[in-house]
Formats: sequence, structure tokens, C-alpha cells
Amino acid sequence: MTTTGPRLVSILRQGPYLIASIHTALDDTQMTDFQHDLVERIGRDRSRGVVIDVAALDVLDSFGTRTLRTIAEVARLRGAVTVVVGIRPDVAFAMVALGMDTGPLRTALDLEEGLDVLDRLVAPGRSTSRSRSTPGSRTA
Repeated sequence: MTTTGPRLVSILRQGPYLIASIHTALDDTQMTDFQHDLVERIGRDRSRGVVIDVAALDVLDSFGTRTLRTIAEVARLRGAVTVVVGIRPDVAFAMVALGMDTGPLRTALDLEEGLDVLDRLVAPGRSTSRSRSTPGSRTA
């Protein structure tokens, strides 16, 4: 995605995972560019999991929802698991009220829980040092 202004999205690598954050509302073209960039990075970085953080979005329309589902399906075909995190409560209510189908899209409350989901799905049995190193965190 080529922009001349502030970054609209960021895609960072953390071990075997990619963390993609959407920083502002994207139009359809920008969302499609994001999809292509992220799918390309999955192959280039040989990522086993992807977290897409949408916490900055106060609206998630049908095109955005469909694009996230497409990313998750394409990522699955390329060997990576996708988790969408940070869906705001009002956005979730609107998505349900409008009957938007999220299909098999995995979701989690926040980045930490999203990474825990990936750890369980991608590397079951591997310890999750994140949850143990956080003071006051719950352990199962």
C-alpha cells in the first residue's frame, strides 16, 4: 500500500505471527490494497498466524467485513490462522443488527487474547509466556 500521508495500516512481524493494525477507516480501494499487502507478507514472512487489530475503527461496513473474511480464508489456504481483535461494542452491535455474516472468522477481545488464540491453534502445547509474565493475569 503506497501512501504519502500518515500510515493507514501497519504490518509488523512478531516471531511466526504478523500483527496488522488498521489505524483509521479505509475506503474500499485501501482495504483491497491492505488485503493484498497482508496476503503477500504471509508468504514472504512464512507466517503461521495473523492478528488483525480493528480497534481504531468505529465503523465496519459490509465490504470491510467481507474483506476480513477473504483475508482469513486466503491466509488459511496459505497455512496461516487469522484472528480479528478489537471490535468495539457498538460496532459488534451494528454488525449483528445488520446481519453481517462473519462466517468462520475468529475473533478475540484484544491483541493479547488474539496472540493466545494463535498460540493455542498454531502451536498447541507451547507455553504462552505472555499470559504468565503479566502480573495479575489469569491462568487456566
